[in-house]
Amino acid sequence: MTTAAPARTASRVHPAWWVAAVTFLALVGAAAFRAVPGVLIDPLRAEFGWSVSTISAAVAVNMALYGLTAPFAAALMERFGIRRVVLGALLLTALGSGLTVFMTASWHLVLLWGFAVGLGTGSMALSLVATVTGRWFVARRGLVSGILTAGGATGQLVFLPVVAAVAETSGGWRAASLGTTAAALAVVPLVAWLLRDRPRDVGAVPYGGTAADDVDPVRTGAARTAVRGLLEAARTRPFWLLAAGFFICGASTNGLVQPHFIPAAHDHGMPVTTAATLLAVVGVFDIAGTVFSGWLTDRVDPRVLLLAYYALRGLSLFLLPPLFGPDLQVSMIAFIVFYGLDWVATVPPTLALCREHFGARAPVVFGWVFAAHQVGSAVAAFGGGVVRDVTGSYDLAWFGAGALCLVAAVLSISIRRRPAPAVPPAVPSEPTTASAATTHG
Repeated sequence: MTTAAPARTASRVHPAWWVAAVTFLALVGAAAFRAVPGVLIDPLRAEFGWSVSTISAAVAVNMALYGLTAPFAAALMERFGIRRVVLGALLLTALGSGLTVFMTASWHLVLLWGFAVGLGTGSMALSLVATVTGRWFVARRGLVSGILTAGGATGQLVFLPVVAAVAETSGGWRAASLGTTAAALAVVPLVAWLLRDRPRDVGAVPYGGTAADDVDPVRTGAARTAVRGLLEAARTRPFWLLAAGFFICGASTNGLVQPHFIPAAHDHGMPVTTAATLLAVVGVFDIAGTVFSGWLTDRVDPRVLLLAYYALRGLSLFLLPPLFGPDLQVSMIAFIVFYGLDWVATVPPTLALCREHFGARAPVVFGWVFAAHQVGSAVAAFGGGVVRDVTGSYDLAWFGAGALCLVAAVLSISIRRRPAPAVPPAVPSEPTTASAATTHG
């Protein structure tokens, strides 16, 4: 019987790939909610008279909770299982988004889009990627983490032109909000049917591993596990360097470009649908960039990758302001293509460094590193709105983010690699023979 099971497994697709596929779809479905704020800033200003700073405050709360929820979500997945947490998160997010059609005051936006959607999407953040890859894969972890990360980041950008087009119809921003709610709810049956907590649930072992790699989950309290992971990681230098770099990563992507690129382009006469399409192109190229980054992470020093990603991103932001205009130029397209390739290419090497330094607690620790990413997103989302209201332009925001990216490049290359395990001394021949005899006996 022990020889039959591997034969059956080898003749079909390994269950880990089905779990990765449905996780990808869940991340894409949830990502619909991440696409909405940048498109709806101008419609909400027009209908309610709210300032960019007021709307950006709700976006900032959303992004902060999106990150701060991640480490607790990782711990909840250990305690209650991946499927239950993802199902609950999808339903909470859909509820928060759907109720926004009834809002009449700015605090309603903060409560629904900021808190409810932030908590829901945060439970399906990159900690889900870390948990799924850590449980289901031994081989190809870098590649799979790149693919899943691309699902989340790409989904929110690919939805942009759709949301923008719907928002300009007679249904307006309310129809767009309900449409994204429906997109997330459509994933719920697939998650309930296909997503499983760990390989042993389907009589399999992790892809490229053995039964010993399918370790028992941590059954202590979720909050206790998350806090303990933070306290232990905070005693180490790599954690702070990774967190600081990811803070800047979030500020220069989700926090600044995602919500403010469309209003900034509109300030220079570019139609909203054109600007939204450009961000969708970012999402398309993000797939290639993140998957390729995952492939590189399995082969190249992750610190060198982060150095290159952050430095090139910073330089591109310095070049961005002159590219805006009513007409679409080749130089803007070049920026969009590059930024797509670099958008979340930082995730696979950052996750690899977390695994290297924190081992079994990597999903929870990465959750806290990702929390720093989203705090950076929140600061930039609100700060970008303030810069626009005070100066009448986003230029200072682009330049500031570019300078921070150069700082992140230096921080990343400063992380020391963990020394490889020492090779054990040669075992004398006689004990080896005896051991071999015992094994074969």
